[in-house]
Amino acid sequence: MNTDQDAQFLDYVVKALVDKPEDVKITRTVDEMGVLLTLIVGPEDMGKIIGRQGNTAKAIRTLLRVVGMKNNARVNLKINEPEGGMSQAAALKSVDEALDDLRL
Repeated sequence: MNTDQDAQFLDYVVKALVDKPEDVKITRTVDEMGVLLTLIVGPEDMGKIIGRQGNTAKAIRTLLRVVGMKNNARVNLKINEPEGGMSQAAALKSVDEALDDLRL
């Protein structure tokens, strides 16, 4: 059986969801805790992967666990902040700045 079936599955699902599949990067590491898949997508596609209230990311993680169980492996997904992406702190700061601008 193919040992990186989980990474291939993640690659297929994520590339079907994003606008820029060429920006999708997946790394797979295995340790005593199981398999860790690390996902990087372009900043403009981050929202598509996370989904409303994180529902898309939760669904992807659930499916990866099922794929892992089939292969007797514990599979976890880490979604990395994209290069040049706005951090949550920066996003909050820009919202505060916008509100300050509205108070003219």
